[in-house]
Amino acid sequence: MTVSVVTYRPDVVLLERCLRKLALAIGAAREEGSIRSVAIALIDNSEDRAIAARVIELGQTRFADSGMQIHYLHGHANIGYGTAHNLALHGTGADYQLVLNPDVELAPDALARAVRWLDAHPDVGALAPAVTNAQGQPEYLCKRYPAVFDLLLRGFAPGFVRRLFRRRLDRYELRDRIDPDSDAPVLDVPIMSGACLLVKRIPIDVTGGFDPRFFLYFEDFDWSVRLSKVTQTAWLPGFRAVHHGGGAARKGFRHIRWFVQSGIRFYRKHGWRWF
Repeated sequence: MTVSVVTYRPDVVLLERCLRKLALAIGAAREEGSIRSVAIALIDNSEDRAIAARVIELGQTRFADSGMQIHYLHGHANIGYGTAHNLALHGTGADYQLVLNPDVELAPDALARAVRWLDAHPDVGALAPAVTNAQGQPEYLCKRYPAVFDLLLRGFAPGFVRRLFRRRLDRYELRDRIDPDSDAPVLDVPIMSGACLLVKRIPIDVTGGFDPRFFLYFEDFDWSVRLSKVTQTAWLPGFRAVHHGGGAARKGFRHIRWFVQSGIRFYRKHGWRWF
């Protein structure tokens, strides 16, 4: 397995927790034999030597005696989220690639369960986890193909307007198919989140990974659409994680601009759907 974590001026506390939980999950999977060898790539896009040094320090502290290969990639420009992950996606020969946000904490048994399930389902090539927020509430990161209206509602509409369209938004978030209290996997997931995604080698090689034309936002939507054309996708309740991020509209105008630009690029590539 290869694991890639891309950072950009990260919250050091969250990154340390991410790496600590990752180490525990890898250790559990290795102990039961689900995975044998692991390489981890910490890729920093911060364009700041001091921040890169801190990321390297955290990695060295966490994985010093792990016996795993650790690669540190930094000093380049801010090349974008997907492009940075691509640096670790290709040429590794690994059977599995875990794409992970620095604000995601894996459950201790997450990787063992995920790999064991994927090994038993050779037709499934990409797997999304069951995610909660820091308060333990379910997050519905898997989606249907988005209509522009859905994105506007979720990102920019005031609360009372979103409540008027609650049933529509619930359907967009696959709440009619995904039950956080169920032990049943869900197949044919149209859109998976790039915050945490486990993908097999052949679908990576066939699709080429993330499209580098997406700097930030929609790179995971785009890859999900392309993955769905070459392999089965799934959501697995036993593959559990906690996510601390999200919300482009809360991050300022620059993020809103990136979101809109990437959304236009996504629809031009895969087809517009307004309502």
